[in-house]
Amino acid sequence: MIEQNLNLGIDYEEIVESEIIILKNANTTIAFVRYNEIAEVEYIFVSSPFRRKGIATYLIKKVEQLTNHKAVPQDPISPLGKKFFKLS
Repeated sequence: MIEQNLNLGIDYEEIVESEIIILKNANTTIAFVRYNEIAEVEYIFVSSPFRRKGIATYLIKKVEQLTNHKAVPQDPISPLGKKFFKLS
């Protein structure tokens, strides 16, 4: 399934497949998230030029919408992951 719902100011493609969501344009992968059926996030990545634009939050909300579960990180959790998920 391909969708486009996030306003990044550039053309991009959103690909939603089984347990992965990818945002990309013609030149690069902008971001992606890997998750399971109960919304445990295995990995989330946003390319540095696209950070601080709400993309990670958008991807997490999309995971929650697709799974009907609240997204939680899988171990191990990076320092940035702890900050993003507001874990101590």
